Amino acid sequence: MTKPFAEKLQESSQRNRSLLCVGLDPDPALMPVEDVEEFGRSIIEATSDLVCAYKPNLGFYEALGTKGIHALENTLRAIPPDIPIIGDAKRGDVHKFYARALFEVWGFDAATVNPYGGHETIEPFLSYENNGVFVWCRSSNPGAREIQDLLVSPKFGGDSYPLYEWIATIASSWNSNANVGLVVGATYPDELRRLRELCPQMPILIPGIGAQLGALEKAVEYGIDEHGGNAIISASRSVIYASNDPRDYQNAARREAESLRSQINLTLAHLGCI
Repeated sequence: MTKPFAEKLQESSQRNRSLLCVGLDPDPALMPVEDVEEFGRSIIEATSDLVCAYKPNLGFYEALGTKGIHALENTLRAIPPDIPIIGDAKRGDVHKFYARALFEVWGFDAATVNPYGGHETIEPFLSYENNGVFVWCRSSNPGAREIQDLLVSPKFGGDSYPLYEWIATIASSWNSNANVGLVVGATYPDELRRLRELCPQMPILIPGIGAQLGALEKAVEYGIDEHGGNAIISASRSVIYASNDPRDYQNAARREAESLRSQINLTLAHLGCI
């Protein structure tokens, strides 16, 4: 039986003393080596004792065609089995095969999903009780406000809320198997704080640290739960492209990951969490 994602994440976080997740986004224009598999494997070998999870972004691999699919398969094999893997796919359609592909074929411990189609598009993912389902709630990109800040009134004549708050509220109602989390960008710390208030016990995946210049300290302070956990601070480009020197990029990635983990833990210490 597969270990529940929440349990696997907690064990990994405690073992490596880390809330840091490293995103695997292989961009041929940025990689210091040509081989995607070599690149991913080297990043993993350099950082696997510093992270709580890895987050491969499927779009980067799919854009490389068949070669990218094979690279993803071998990259996943390189990740130690006790470290959870979040498939950053943002799937959201009514067909059950999307969930089956991510959880049964690829074997991801968790996946990101797009809630735009409502509960029936998310339900196939939720039915995998041991797998985490991270609902795309407040994305880290600047243009998120165009749609996610729109005011909605779920009940006619009732109070209005920003759409991202309603998404968090309804995602919480889907959490009957205790396997639902949120994706909330570190670039919106005030919204992160509000969403943590709305969902005090759900895990929150927090991208936008590093290259997108999210505020790390606030992401930690506002993202953690009352026990100092349930926050997954994700960094991608700032770690994996810390150097473009093919002779040193692994060491540079490790230094950056170690620095981020130290900053996170220092913030936790200041908050009295460790």
